Amino acid sequence: MKLIVLDRDGVINQDSDHYIKTVEEWVPIPGAIEAIARLSKAGYAIAVATNQSGLARGYFSHATLDAMHDKLRELVKQQGGDVDMIAYCPHGPDDDCDCRKPLPGLFQQIASHFGLPDLQQVPVVGDTLRDLEAGMSLGCIPYLVRTGKGERYIAKGLPSDWQITVMDDLSAVADSLLNSDER
Repeated sequence: MKLIVLDRDGVINQDSDHYIKTVEEWVPIPGAIEAIARLSKAGYAIAVATNQSGLARGYFSHATLDAMHDKLRELVKQQGGDVDMIAYCPHGPDDDCDCRKPLPGLFQQIASHFGLPDLQQVPVVGDTLRDLEAGMSLGCIPYLVRTGKGERYIAKGLPSDWQITVMDDLSAVADSLLNSDER
């Protein structure tokens, strides 16, 4: 099974330090929707793993979050692809859950959903180290994109013992994966 796990804010859509609180604020990064559709059409199952502490903070409702995810799914569908699963952590940073990245709970949910014992060799795409750390704990291959908060992390310096591939954006990751699949 080919599977890819994507962070949402900063990878698929524009990020904001003030949270994405409305469907109107949920704006795709150029090329991201097309990249997801290309991966989907090439046989990848698409999973999204996203921290959404704005729910716990009262910045938006579950209905609004569902509407954002409906928009994502519809845009990908219009390009001929599918989003197979969206796992999200609704908790705040002090809620003591196991699903808030960098903890692996969302990734364990994804593995369980697809009937996998782990996520060995599954690409994980994020714009923060916590996105990657969560996936790496289950064997994912990490891709850090420069979009979202990615440039901030690159500027601070990446851990030298992590085998992180840095790419410009999700479209570049899709190009790389699809090109290597053709070989």
